[in-house]
Amino acid sequence: MSPRPARYNGAQMKKGEFTKNIKQLLSFMRRYAAPIIVSLVFTVAGTVISIYAPQVLSDLVNVITGGITMTGVNIDMNELARFAIILIVFYVCNALCTYVSSYIMTTVSQKMCRALRSDISKKINKVPLKYFDSHSYGDTLSRVTNDVDTIGNSMQQAVSMVVQSVCMLIGVLIAMFVTCWQLALSVLIIVPLMAVLLLVIMKFSQPQFRKQQDELAALNGKVEENYSGQLVIKAFNAEGRTGADFERTNRQLKKSTFLSQALSGIMQPAMNFISYFAYAAVCVVAGIMISDSASGVTFGTLSAFLVYVNLFQSPLSQIAQAANVLQSAAAASGRVFAFLNEEELSDESGKTRKLTQGVRGEVEFRHVRFGYNDDRVIIPDFSAKVEPGWKVAIVGPTGAGKTTMVNLLMRFYEVSGGDILIDGVSIKDMPREEVHDLFGMVLQDTWMFQGTLRENIVYSKQATDEQVRAACRAAGIDHYIATQPGGLEHYVEDGDEISGGQKQLITIARAMVENAPMLILDEATSNVDTRTEEQIQEAMDNLTRGRTSFVIAHRLSTIKNADLILVMRDGNIVEQGNHEQLLAQNGFYATLYNSQFAGE
Repeated sequence: MSPRPARYNGAQMKKGEFTKNIKQLLSFMRRYAAPIIVSLVFTVAGTVISIYAPQVLSDLVNVITGGITMTGVNIDMNELARFAIILIVFYVCNALCTYVSSYIMTTVSQKMCRALRSDISKKINKVPLKYFDSHSYGDTLSRVTNDVDTIGNSMQQAVSMVVQSVCMLIGVLIAMFVTCWQLALSVLIIVPLMAVLLLVIMKFSQPQFRKQQDELAALNGKVEENYSGQLVIKAFNAEGRTGADFERTNRQLKKSTFLSQALSGIMQPAMNFISYFAYAAVCVVAGIMISDSASGVTFGTLSAFLVYVNLFQSPLSQIAQAANVLQSAAAASGRVFAFLNEEELSDESGKTRKLTQGVRGEVEFRHVRFGYNDDRVIIPDFSAKVEPGWKVAIVGPTGAGKTTMVNLLMRFYEVSGGDILIDGVSIKDMPREEVHDLFGMVLQDTWMFQGTLRENIVYSKQATDEQVRAACRAAGIDHYIATQPGGLEHYVEDGDEISGGQKQLITIARAMVENAPMLILDEATSNVDTRTEEQIQEAMDNLTRGRTSFVIAHRLSTIKNADLILVMRDGNIVEQGNHEQLLAQNGFYATLYNSQFAGE
């Protein structure tokens, strides 16, 4: 099963993590500064219109109340119509500004999501393989999909919301104090209450938002595990256990999601409740002042202030809502930027290709030492020299270090000590691309992608139709391809309709098209039947002739004709020689060989 990302622990939340994550996100958004500024200009324009509109409403109310006297109603309809039209125009302009701002921010958020996904995709190709040894595929997938979507949706809402709210607060405060400073002070009694409430709720809800994103990643890992391992799950009747394990993770996600939403959901009703105090305070103070004609406060003033109270509490509520959104964005961006900030493979853009005149295929391991960390040394001291054109078999029990040696040879991992040389040149001095170009690989675990059979065989190389057909014939896959609709142009959705043996043959054909000067074969015939194995073995003999090849062998019958057999145990070469020499020594290799064929 894929390694599981560590469970989130609320105690792991570092102080200032929210601020750090938001700063990283804002730094990333700098590239979209121009459209964001344009959007914010429309947001500010709409806010200014919203703030000024109550003044027009106040004048409208004063026209109505001024026309009502003890003797009758004598309202100036021209003035009434003029103020009504102005008010309608204001609100139409406000709606247009809001729409344009929202449209621009939607476009920016989608471009930002695309850029983040592209950066993650590029990063995947730059991080060392050891990263994927400790992180599940589902965890990385969750960063590309769920976390990026959360960031995009959050930024689409939060940026405009925060700017609009701040502008609205400042503008409304100025308008209230200009209109009547006594009533303005009566409104401000709610600000400390709302601020304290906001800080307290954020303190308890932010860890739950982070935990929610981590649990979602864990759930994705379980889905990926269960999907890719269906054959094993069914074969071992493990549906009940895997289902229970999934439900356990699902419950954890439900719990963290509920807590984050429940805590943050308190904000809006609490803000509304507190704002009612402002309404009451304004009505009481305005009533007292209206009764005193010398104060200058009219019913129009009261009408405007009731609108201002609504406008004042609205941005406070929006800030509370934006705080919820920003918490989700901070949690998601923390995971995304944590991946983007992961250690990368060293930059080798300054290195030039070393083997430009042809590759002989001489390989030397000089006191190679390797460990995933200082406490886990896999290969303590490994030395061997391989002559050009040799077929080298690497055998040994599970965990002996066979695959690790190949990974080091390909520079998938870097040696901890010692060196590996090809034609006398250290692979450390070669660009990784050059090292990879030197080898064709056929692995035990086959891999196919969506595309035609031709695309799967040719893959990243250029090849003529005749070269492709020749490779298919040599690999013994030509008959299967001929039976498929469209032949080489047959489209493969996910490879499930192709048997394991046929996939193996296709990957062998892929290596033949690669035509690299050296080969790495990880028990390439393990998934084919005996008759096909003989055919493939003959094709492999033709393929390896004249090329240095490394064969990781599990079935020792397939490497009898190897020029050199390296017998590994606990990361060391304990024996080396050809098949006859090793049997004659009657040592560890002979024990392995005889145990495989004891019944024959």
